[in-house]
Amino acid sequence: MSTRDWLEKDYYAALGVPKDATAEEIKKAYRKLARKHHPDANKGASASEDKFKTLSEAYDILSDPAKRKEYDDARALFGSGGFRVPGAGAGVPAPGCPST
Repeated sequence: MSTRDWLEKDYYAALGVPKDATAEEIKKAYRKLARKHHPDANKGASASEDKFKTLSEAYDILSDPAKRKEYDDARALFGSGGFRVPGAGAGVPAPGCPST
């Protein structure tokens, strides 16, 4: 999974838990929401299937201490604007970059 994916997805919000949630709180939230949105319980509901996939992805990251640390570090570093060039984006080339 790329850093960009992690910046665009808030796994804590997906599971409805705070960023300082314990492993047990994460597990409990995931199980509750997974039962509600499981494809077998919602036949033909693509919205529930998509939600279930998001929940599973969130749980996969947040339930593994190493992946969770990497996710938190990436969001703290890049999500706060680190490594961004002022004025770059929206079609403006960064200083020193050739225009296209």
